[in-house]
This record gives sequence, structure tokens and C-alpha cells, in this order.
Amino acid sequence: MKHLFLTLMLAACGAAANAQTSASPISLAVKMPEVDKSPMDMAYYPANYPVLKIQGKATEPLVARVIYSRPLKNDRVVFGELVEWNKIWRLGANEATEIEFYRDVKIGGKKIAKGKYTLFALPEQEQWTVILNKDTDTWGAFKYDEKKDVARIALPVQQMPVPVNAFSIMFEKGDADSIVLDIAWDNYMVAMPISLK
Repeated sequence: MKHLFLTLMLAACGAAANAQTSASPISLAVKMPEVDKSPMDMAYYPANYPVLKIQGKATEPLVARVIYSRPLKNDRVVFGELVEWNKIWRLGANEATEIEFYRDVKIGGKKIAKGKYTLFALPEQEQWTVILNKDTDTWGAFKYDEKKDVARIALPVQQMPVPVNAFSIMFEKGDADSIVLDIAWDNYMVAMPISLK
């Protein structure tokens, strides 16, 4: 009798466990997306701000954050082919790159109000025009509207001594009252000064 009771208890426990782990027909139909070839990334000023904040090591207030996708060069000719000269570019891949300022700043002598903007560029061989646009949450540059531009900044191109394989954006400290947004891919880099006063 004890043996029969133990067998029934084990069978009941197994059935309950199986019911809890079995997927419903709806969840079986959900297919998770593949890993993107151009992963999304973020850059902060100050660099690594969220980590510094939780560690209690942040010595400067949060100024800006960029969210962007990082396509790879992968032996392709980037500028002049993949990214056409003098044609609006989303500065990366997939969703257009966005920059958020957590305080008012000045770029190219123009006041930029605290808030979120899309970054586009018009790349040329000698200079890029970086564009801040108020139309956010957009994919690519297909719906780019020049009327929504907030600022256009002409930046000289710097040649990189070693090609950058993954499109990259980062902030660095400028002088006492500024930071710099560096944008680099392949052999090209531009640096956009951002005044904090």
C-alpha cells in the first residue's frame, strides 16, 4: 500500500511539474529576433555615467547620451559607396542616431535646448555637416525633413591612421567648459565641440 501511495504521489508531482513547464501553443508561436548585424550601443558624458552613478563615483552631472547602431566596415568601401557623399546619412545603421542633452548647451555658437534630437550627417571628403533634427524615433533617413533641423555644424574631416571597423561615437572632455563628440568609421573622423556655458 505504501508503495502504491508513493508511486501515485510521484506521478502526481511529475504531472504538475510537466504542466508548469509545458509551453502554451501561443508561446510556441513566438519567434525571438536574431541578433542584429549592427548592434545598438550608447555613449554617455561623463563616460560610463550609469555605472559611476550606482557606485557613488560620479563627479560630474550627466550632460548627454547618444544611442546609435554600429555597422561594421567588413572590408567594404564605406565612404563614397556604402555611405554616399553629400547625401543625408543617419550616422550609423537601422534607427537614426539620437542624442539627448540633459541641460542646455551650445553647438556651433547656437543654443541647443535640453531635450532629445536625431543626428544626421552630410558627409563629404573634406568636411561633414552634422545635423541636429527635432524629428525623433525614426528609422533611417528616409523621412528626413530639413524644416525640422535645429542646427547644422560643418566639421573638418580627420584621417584616422588605422581604420575603425565598427562605426563608433564617443564623448571626451574638451576644455574647462566643453566636451567633444567624436564620430569615426573607416579612415574618417569628425569631432563636434559642445559648449557647456
